[in-house]
Amino acid sequence: MVNINFNPVSSHKLYIQIYYQILSEIQSGAFEIGDKLPSERELCEQFGVSRAPIRQALSALELNGFIYSRQGEGVYVKSNQSLAESQSSAFILEAVSPEDIVEARMNIEPLIVKSAALRATDEDIEEFQMTIKQMEQETKAGIYAPETDEKLHNQIAKASHNDLYINFMAGISNAMKQQEMWQFIRDRTVTRPDYRDVNFREHQLLITAISNHNEKEAVEFMTTHMQNLYNRYWKD
Repeated sequence: MVNINFNPVSSHKLYIQIYYQILSEIQSGAFEIGDKLPSERELCEQFGVSRAPIRQALSALELNGFIYSRQGEGVYVKSNQSLAESQSSAFILEAVSPEDIVEARMNIEPLIVKSAALRATDEDIEEFQMTIKQMEQETKAGIYAPETDEKLHNQIAKASHNDLYINFMAGISNAMKQQEMWQFIRDRTVTRPDYRDVNFREHQLLITAISNHNEKEAVEFMTTHMQNLYNRYWKD
């Protein structure tokens, strides 16, 4: 394996700095086509960062056609020329990062669910029950539908009856749709078969707490759900 010494990065847009350092080594020929890149753990040590920005940088490199991954084996150099259009490549990097999306959700959604538990109407609760039933059917069929997940979280925001909370969630949903890396990493982690049942159970507990107007449990369950989401993205 090629021995490369990467430079530590500053705190601003970590994954973009890491992306360009790795790309520079690929385009300079330090890593040749077919070479294996250092593991995520090794890259974390060399850059002095957590796994989150490393995984985002590698995802962006793969989306732009520079590398490819083999499950259980590692990441390899595919090309030293981008397969994506330059405008598309820039958009992937400039869009809201998946890490920012998860961080925002971890902070704002427990606040939203507290208001939802206090203010949910019978109509709101009926909508919850219909969506959680749909999620249960999908889970039993071995399907994870991100649209159903998103719908449920937006319904929780709606049940808060706070227009700013509703707009916050709409903005987060929009960021998730625009960021290709979010979908790319999600499809490799959060949607894994071993997460389907636990994901449904977490949502079921949330909806039960809201329907019972138990704001304390609702906040606890949402906080746990968001922490688990973080762990699924960056630690597994």
